[in-house]
Amino acid sequence: MARLNEDNVRLAREIIGRYPKPRSATIPLLHLAQEQDGYVTNEAMAHIGELVGATSAEVYGTASFYEMFKFEPVGKYLINICGTMSCALMGAEELMHHAEERLGIHMGGTTPDGMFTLERAECQAACTEAPCLQVNYRYRFRVTPQNFDDLVNQLSSGQLTEEIPQHGTLTVTRQHIPADRGVGAVDPELVTEGPAWLDGKAAL
Repeated sequence: MARLNEDNVRLAREIIGRYPKPRSATIPLLHLAQEQDGYVTNEAMAHIGELVGATSAEVYGTASFYEMFKFEPVGKYLINICGTMSCALMGAEELMHHAEERLGIHMGGTTPDGMFTLERAECQAACTEAPCLQVNYRYRFRVTPQNFDDLVNQLSSGQLTEEIPQHGTLTVTRQHIPADRGVGAVDPELVTEGPAWLDGKAAL
């Protein structure tokens, strides 16, 4: 269990500075906490609340709305197999059974070595590519049992480290906006004019 570490507190303050209201940074800070520990701890939610001016319950209320945030440890690789209609018709249930046998766990479980967690997902918006799955939210399409075995072998041997970072890493490229390029965070209540980019375009 952990609060945000010193480096992430500095980054959190930078992120908060991009928004007109601190609470608007809640979701990016939740991603930051999950990247730090692999899941969102109670202590991290309390810390985020302190940083954005919200209660722990309000932070949890936001986080629990989204499937992507986990509140207990998961494997290094979270495998979500889509089970909605298109994927179901194309063999998702059989793929899930194969995955359970291959990994030696049931859906919702984590392998004893902490490498894989297996879950069922709702529609992943790739219905023409069924059955599909995601590994740490990176897609794999038209997955056969053999494809699944190959994927597990590649992940286990570290062949896909560059493509699929460990769970919690939202992106491998951190956004950074130089101070002289930012638009500034202005409270919406103080805005009296339309954005500069809209000038002259209202009639379009």
